[in-house]
This record gives sequence, structure tokens and C-alpha cells, in this order.
Amino acid sequence: MSVVNMDSKTEKTASVLVVEDDPLMRRHFEFAVEAHPGLSLFGSVGSCRACRELLKNRPDIMLVDLGLPDGNGADLIRQLKSMHPSSEAIVVSVFAEEDRVVAAIRAGASGYLLKDMLKEDIGASIMDVLNGGSPISPSIARYILKALNVSSHHDGNTVSDLSVELSKREIEVLHMVSRGCSRKEIASILGLSHHTVVSHIRHIYEKLGVHSRNEAVFEACQKGLIQIYD
Repeated sequence: MSVVNMDSKTEKTASVLVVEDDPLMRRHFEFAVEAHPGLSLFGSVGSCRACRELLKNRPDIMLVDLGLPDGNGADLIRQLKSMHPSSEAIVVSVFAEEDRVVAAIRAGASGYLLKDMLKEDIGASIMDVLNGGSPISPSIARYILKALNVSSHHDGNTVSDLSVELSKREIEVLHMVSRGCSRKEIASILGLSHHTVVSHIRHIYEKLGVHSRNEAVFEACQKGLIQIYD
């Protein structure tokens, strides 16, 4: 049964759409959103079909399980980013599979969290994404690193893709993004304004044809533009 609260969004809070088929876990996420002063519940549903109805409006961020009864959560992420490019998505899962992790990143996920997180940590992770971060649970990060390493060495593809040209500064920014640095941290370390960092990240996204920080790192590693070491 869906629980939708379209009137809870205020100017001071970011709206969160929860997509989870397990009722108890869905309520766990609802509590996490409702407990955070900077967040409001946009809607809470348990299926792809119900989610697509709500995506006609624009949530600020979507928490989504990948294994839904009537489809794949990665498809919902892709639809969200297509309809509302400025909206963000965080995958929530009880386990990590390399193919699912990669599919979610390619779809545009900005974070990938395990469901057993405390409510306060879930709220903090949502705010992290809204502030330009990319929270990933450590165990899931290992899967991503493994997938990146396999991809970068597949068929000996370890040289840069000359069809994508990033400036020296964009490479520097991308390296810092891959280390999990926020935009504020990047600006401080490189001695740039926040606006300039945002501009560099936007240009990186455009050149790589991606929509999120994790997807940018993944594509850059595949093309040999940067390297990540475990």
C-alpha cells in the first residue's frame, strides 16, 4: 500500500521519494526522512508503476531499491534523470552485486547505501548528496573498485580515450571527485571558487555524457582518463 504525502514539502526542506517494496523497510526510510529537519517526505511507494506516477512531479531526491516486484530500480533512476536532470537518486540495498552496482551508476545514481544504516545516518547521507557528495557504503565501494579495475583492463583497454578531451584542471577536479571530496573541499584545496568548481563538474558531465559524480568516475576509469586504486 502506497503512502504519499505531497503537501509536506516546504521551502526549507528537500523532498524525498522512497521506493521500497518491503513495508517495514519502507517505513524505516520514511522515519529517517521525517526525523531530519532538512527533509520532507514527497511520497513512499512499493513498485515501479506507483513510482512512475509520482515522477510526473519532481522530487529533489529518490531513495530506491533495485529489486522491485515489477521492475528494476535502475530504470526508475534513468527515468528520473531524464525527466528531472537536477534531481538526485540514492540506491538502497541489502546486498551488492557488481552488475547491479554498475547498472545503477550508469543510470545516474549519486549514492549507494546498505539498508541496515541507522536512521540518522540515512538522513545525513541524503543531505550529503544534496550538497554535492556521493555517499557509498564501504562494502559496496569495494565492488565498484573491482568492477572499475576489471573494466579498465578488459581487452587491454588501458589507454586514454582520445575522443574525450578533459582539461588539466578538469582532470584534477575529477581525481578529487573520485576520492569522495565535496565541491566545497575541492574549491578549498584547489584555491577555486565554489562556482568555478560547479562549472568544471558540469563540463566534465557534458564531455563524458553522464549525470552523476559516480557515473563520471566510472566512465573516466573505463576510458583510461583516471585510475583508482583499492
